[in-house]
Amino acid sequence: MDYSLFIISTLQFLALLVSAPAVVGLIRLLKARAQGRRGASLLQPYRDLRKLWRKDEQVSEDASWLFRVAPLISAASVILTTSMLPVLHVTVLGPGSDMILAIYILMLSRAMLVLSSLEGGSVFGGMGGSRDSMISVLIEPALLLSIFSLAALAGSTELSSTAQFISQGGYLIIGPTLILAAASFCITTLAENARLPFDNPATHLELTMVHEAMVLEYSGRSLALMEYSSWLKLTVFITILVNGFLPWGISSALDPLSLALASLAFIFKLILALGLIALLESQMAKMRLFRLPNLLTTSFTLALLALMAFYIL
Repeated sequence: MDYSLFIISTLQFLALLVSAPAVVGLIRLLKARAQGRRGASLLQPYRDLRKLWRKDEQVSEDASWLFRVAPLISAASVILTTSMLPVLHVTVLGPGSDMILAIYILMLSRAMLVLSSLEGGSVFGGMGGSRDSMISVLIEPALLLSIFSLAALAGSTELSSTAQFISQGGYLIIGPTLILAAASFCITTLAENARLPFDNPATHLELTMVHEAMVLEYSGRSLALMEYSSWLKLTVFITILVNGFLPWGISSALDPLSLALASLAFIFKLILALGLIALLESQMAKMRLFRLPNLLTTSFTLALLALMAFYIL
């Protein structure tokens, strides 16, 4: 067993777990600066988690055991997916890095969130769950097609193999397939993580919220787990984007210089992606619910065109 690979895989796994609240904090900070506000500290999400973890839980008398275990299963599924992602080095800690498996493990987190929204007996929870289910049905085909397009280009559904193939291919590998698949994945990333224009994570307006409506009945440690799961899920999707579709800079060697350059490349791509999300959210408003299928259909069309471009061109 190569202990160096194990140590690197463990460190990049732990780095994603620790940095998930900072990712959300940076989006909020950049969004505030784009809107001319000072904004909260980058560490505010960590303080929010600590505050929630110390609070007592209030559970509806109508809720069953599913309401209590849903946050644990949701967090566990996202953490398991995190262990399958290459960050600085192409090796991973978890059981392979198959992107199809990773997507469906993440779907388990969404399923538990929808089921738990019905357990509290709240009207808003059921409304948020039904809206999220509608969006999920439209997300999944586009998400899988974009992954299939990338897999067809690299010849593997393993994210490690894909990252290594594209990074070694250089910038000559950039073409319609990669560009269209990346554009489709960007749209589904916003939809899957309840970001604008699909949902506004900064509001609690009952008639428009989706994700916040589903966790409205949670409090204390359960709410902390739900919030952390959603933040880590966003980090996972952005990592797949920057290291799957744009993997230039990821290291295939274990020497300190290669790992240092890979760290700088990943941080640069991560900040750039978060900056684009913050800029988009500061310039756009939430779309009407019944207009969302049009945007998700656009994402599906882009992914389909990416797959067709691979086989035709």
